[in-house]
Amino acid sequence: MIQRIQTVYLLIVTGLLITAMCLPMGYFTDAAGAMGEYPFKAIGLGVDGDFHSTWGLFGILMLSTIIAFATIFLYRNRILQIRMSIFNSLLLVGYYVAFAAFYFALKNDVNLFRIDWALCLPLIAIILNILAIRAIGRDEVMVKAADRLR
Repeated sequence: MIQRIQTVYLLIVTGLLITAMCLPMGYFTDAAGAMGEYPFKAIGLGVDGDFHSTWGLFGILMLSTIIAFATIFLYRNRILQIRMSIFNSLLLVGYYVAFAAFYFALKNDVNLFRIDWALCLPLIAIILNILAIRAIGRDEVMVKAADRLR
């Protein structure tokens, strides 16, 4: 199980998504820069004592993390493992759509937004999911070839 490369890919995906949940995706600043920066995290945005919840982003990241970790243990059913990885990648694409929706809902004309590096972590997770899907597919082809020889 752990000696397979897709297990390593999926473990890295899990770690990246946990990191993305904890770090800010960017910072809102006002145009004058006098009030400071307000971190935009997956759990919400706090501005001048107001807290704007973005629980949807946190929920998507949490669900995607659970799916990536659970997919590791589906090594006996490779087709289901491929389907779960594809679903996880689609869920992460939905994360970026939800991020754009929350961004446009929370910004106004006086706010500037500075993107932080943590926003690219789900994109890296999508790429690693695709690599895991390819490796799982190679395993499936190898098992089917071995079954034909018997």
